Amino acid sequence: MSRQNYLFTSESVSEGHPDKICDRVSDAILDAFLTEEELARVACETFATTDRVIVGGEVGLSSPEKLKDMMGRVESIVRECVKDVGYEQEGFHWKNLTVNNYLHPQSAHIAQGVDNAGAGDQGIMFGYAVNETTDLMPAPIQYSHAILRTLAEARKSGEAAVLGPDSKSQLSVNYVDGKPVGVSSIVLSTQHLDASMTSDDVRAVVEPYIRKTLPDGWISAATEWHVNPTGAFVIGGPDGDAGLTGRKIIVDTYGGAAPHGGGAFSGKDPTKVDRSAAYAARYLAKNVVASGMAERCTIQLSYAIGVAKPLSIYCDTHGTGQVHESEIEKAVAEIMDLTPTGIKDHLQLTRPIYERTAAYGHFGRKPTNDGGFSWEKTDLVEALKKAV
Repeated sequence: MSRQNYLFTSESVSEGHPDKICDRVSDAILDAFLTEEELARVACETFATTDRVIVGGEVGLSSPEKLKDMMGRVESIVRECVKDVGYEQEGFHWKNLTVNNYLHPQSAHIAQGVDNAGAGDQGIMFGYAVNETTDLMPAPIQYSHAILRTLAEARKSGEAAVLGPDSKSQLSVNYVDGKPVGVSSIVLSTQHLDASMTSDDVRAVVEPYIRKTLPDGWISAATEWHVNPTGAFVIGGPDGDAGLTGRKIIVDTYGGAAPHGGGAFSGKDPTKVDRSAAYAARYLAKNVVASGMAERCTIQLSYAIGVAKPLSIYCDTHGTGQVHESEIEKAVAEIMDLTPTGIKDHLQLTRPIYERTAAYGHFGRKPTNDGGFSWEKTDLVEALKKAV
C-alpha cells in the first residue's frame, strides 16, 4: 500500500534562469521556423554565458533561399527573447551580447526516417495526471511555478521592480491521507537589483505574493521560510551561471512526482517524439483522470526511429483505478492515433505555439484560443468512457 502521510518537494525556476533563457531562445527559433512553414524541421540547442549566446543544431525548410533568410533572423530573435525577459545588466545585456549562430541543415540520415512519417528518434515518454489540483497536476510543482509566475508579473508591471529576472522556488508539501494540505517549508532565491538589500528585505517584498499564490491555510506558524538564504543575489542569469537548453526537464514536467523518459522538449519540432509523444501521454493521462477512471494515472509510450506506431503503451493508475489498466491501454490506442503524424494532427502541433512553454512548465497550463497547450484539453473523456 502506498504511503498516505509524507512530505514531497518540487522546485521551479523562472524565465530569467540561465537554462530557461536557453529553452526560450530555442523555442522562439522553432516558432519562427513553423511560422514560415508548418513542416519545418528544427532541433535547436542554445548555450548562454556572460555576454554571449550560442545557437546550434539542425534545421530544415523547403528551399535554400528560405533557410538563408531565416538564418539571418536568428540574431534578432535571440536579442528579443533576452530583452523581454528583462536582462539589461552589465554582464548580460540584450543589446550588447554577442550571438553566434551555428545552425545547419538537417541530417539526411535522420530525414529519411522522418520523411516517411516515422518517429524522429527512439525513446520512451511519460505522461502523468493526478486530481490534487484543478489542473490535474501535482501540487508541489504547480504551486512552485505559480509563485515564480506571480513574481515575474509583479516585476514586469513595476510593482516589484527591485526584483531581477533570475529566481528559483522550492516547496515541501505536506500530504495527509494522500492529499496536499500545506507547506512545511518555502525556499525562494531571487535576484534583486539593490545590492544593499538583506534577505529580510527581499522576504518583505516577496512574502505577500507567495501568500496570495498558495491556497488558504497552507502557510502556518510552523512553515519554514528560506528567502535568499545565502545572502545577496545581484549577479544573475548567464552572467552568474551558464545556461543550456534542456537542462530543466523535471521542472518542465511533474517536479519528480512521475517518471521521466529523459528527453528534453524545447527547440524540437513535433516530429521529435521526445516532445510530441510526451504531450500526447500527458493528454491521455489527464483525460483518464478527468473521466473519473482513476485519481492518478501514468501513461508510457515508446518509439523507434523511423517507425510510426508506438512499440508499447503502458498505463498505471497507482491503485486508484476504477477500470483495469489493460482496458485503458486498449482504449487510448483506439481513440487516438499515436503515430507522430497522428499526434501532430490531433493536437495541431505544427503551429508556432512553443515559446510560451519554455518557462513555468509545459503541463498544467490553460489551453488557448490559438491552439497553445492543446494537450491540456479534456475533450477525450466521453470517447474514453465509450471505449471501455
